Amino acid sequence: MDQTHIHLVITHLPIFGSVLGGLVLAHGLWTKNNQTKIAAYNIFIISVIGAGIAYLTGEAAEESVENLPGVFEATIERHEDFAIYAFVSLIILGVFSIIGIFLTLKKSSASRTLAFVIFLISLVSFGLVARTGFLGGQIRHSEIVKGAITSTDNTENEGD
Repeated sequence: MDQTHIHLVITHLPIFGSVLGGLVLAHGLWTKNNQTKIAAYNIFIISVIGAGIAYLTGEAAEESVENLPGVFEATIERHEDFAIYAFVSLIILGVFSIIGIFLTLKKSSASRTLAFVIFLISLVSFGLVARTGFLGGQIRHSEIVKGAITSTDNTENEGD
């Protein structure tokens, strides 16, 4: 397994982790269950680790596809440029999650307010990481590129 394969596999973790963590955190807030909130924070931290791996393997993935037919440098650059925003938002989410774990375990009165803030950060992070994934998918998946040719002429010589 090379870095390109790792990049393609791990990129899904921050996408699904941020939305799953958000759902778990919402449930924890709804039920006022601290263990559920801590579980959500751990999901966010795992998502940040996955995002870090995806970010670090991105350059190798770029090098392996940049000269393939149908791959455009501009598409790669859009994905790469947007990825930094998603990564930074996930780092912020991870840092706040670590603080959230600490405050929840200490039974701080600020832990509930922080949980709502973390939930909002998770929504923003999900939007950014999902957009980054979409832009990355456009590199090799012409079926999601608006205006791309997605079918070929399948007419055969019927009169012969």
